[in-house]
This record gives sequence, C-alpha cells and structure tokens, in this order.
Amino acid sequence: MRRILCLILMALLTGSSYGQGETFLIFEFMKVDNSQETFYNETEAFWEKIHEQRVASGDIVGWDLWQLLPGGEEQGYQYLTVTVFNDPIKMMRAGDGIMESAKMAYPDLSDEEIENRVNLAGGSRDLAVRLYLTVIDQANPDYEMKTGMVAAMDLMKATEGRYEDYEKAESDTFKPYHKSMIESGEKGDWQFIRVLMPQGSEAYASHLTVNMFDSWEQYLNSMEFDGGMSPDLQNRMNEDITLRDLKWTYMATLVKMVR
Repeated sequence: MRRILCLILMALLTGSSYGQGETFLIFEFMKVDNSQETFYNETEAFWEKIHEQRVASGDIVGWDLWQLLPGGEEQGYQYLTVTVFNDPIKMMRAGDGIMESAKMAYPDLSDEEIENRVNLAGGSRDLAVRLYLTVIDQANPDYEMKTGMVAAMDLMKATEGRYEDYEKAESDTFKPYHKSMIESGEKGDWQFIRVLMPQGSEAYASHLTVNMFDSWEQYLNSMEFDGGMSPDLQNRMNEDITLRDLKWTYMATLVKMVR
C-alpha cells in the first residue's frame, strides 16, 4: 500500500509515469437542500457555459452533472459534478484559468458581475466531498455517454494490505463478466476507478466501480442477467468480494454534459 501511494505522488508531481490517453477525474459531491433546488440548477446552468470555454481552451476534457439517488437530505449527497482531465497536473491546478473562461463565456458581464456570480454559487449548495481519481480499467472505451443515461456508482474500500490483490481481482475476475453483459446488450460500460486523494485508513473509499446504462429500462433488465456463469467463476467472485467493503451505492442520472 505504501509503495502504491509513493508511485501516485511521484506521478502527480512529474506527470511522466502516466501513458497517453489516461483519464483523471475530480468528483465533487454536493448537498443541496430541497429549498435550494431551483437556485442550484440555475447555478450549474451558469457554470455549464464556463466549462464549455474550459473545454475549448484545453484546460479540461469535459464536465458532467449527475443527480444522485436515493438523494434524500439524510441520505448523503444529491448531486455529483465530474470534471475530466487528460493530465494530472491540470487536475491538480483545476482552478487555473476559470475567471478567463468565465469572461469568454459571458462577454456582456463586467468583471465585478462575473466575480459576484461565481462567488454566489457557493450559496446554492454545500460542496461536501472532493475526490481526485484516475480511471485504471474500462470494459468499453467506445461507449458514448448521453444525458438521461443511468449509472450505478459503487464506493469501495479495499481490504487493508490487499490493495493490489483487489485491483487485480476487479480486472481479472469481474471485468470479463461485465464485458459479457455489454456484449449481450445488458449495459453500456464498466469503469474501475482508483482514488488518488484522499488516502489513508480514515478515507471513506479507495476505489469506485461505475456501471453505465443507456436507460432505467436497460438497468432493470440487467438485474435478470446471469450470463451462464460457471461454478468456477462464481467461486472466484465470492472469494474476491472479500477483498473490499462496498461502502455505498448511488444510482445516478446524467443531467448535463460538456465535451
């Protein structure tokens, strides 16, 4: 575990340990009171145009807004924003250039008006948790995300001392099964994501798996899929499940997307 953390830190500082085409993410989980829903939606609509400029300037690859279920005020978070990068340094310097992008997105607003709008955004929600992540495996890189799609997001905590074993199990045991579901039209994609920061024994999650579906209908139909699972595969899955603790699952609907 300590060796992995050192490699992560070296890569973030130098950028040289990552190959071409790798994906880095910032997840920001939002708590939004029921009374603030309209204000929050207006806030994200304002930011959407700014993110379009950030994509155009190459600062980010994309940005998503997901609505989370169950989503009750006592059940965690109601929304998740995902900012996509192709470079870890850009991820760590995500705030650079935002005001310039805002001015390009809203040329008719004065600098003072833009600053007020940007600062006002914090009043619509509580940015409760921020995670820095990297996608380490994927079953269907050609999958095309669209607004209205559905994702099951599983937050995992790898068993202490079995970090590398768990990552190997996801790729070697579970990924082929997810690919068989994709090939059968039962889901769109599966991604395995490592949390870069925060790390440590007090961190809530060390990994996420994200299962993507075109619609709620496809997700519900996937519940009936067995894929002709062999007894050997079932046994390996039962063993590998012990390598992590499933902390929480959110069902998410993609509300906005910028690419």
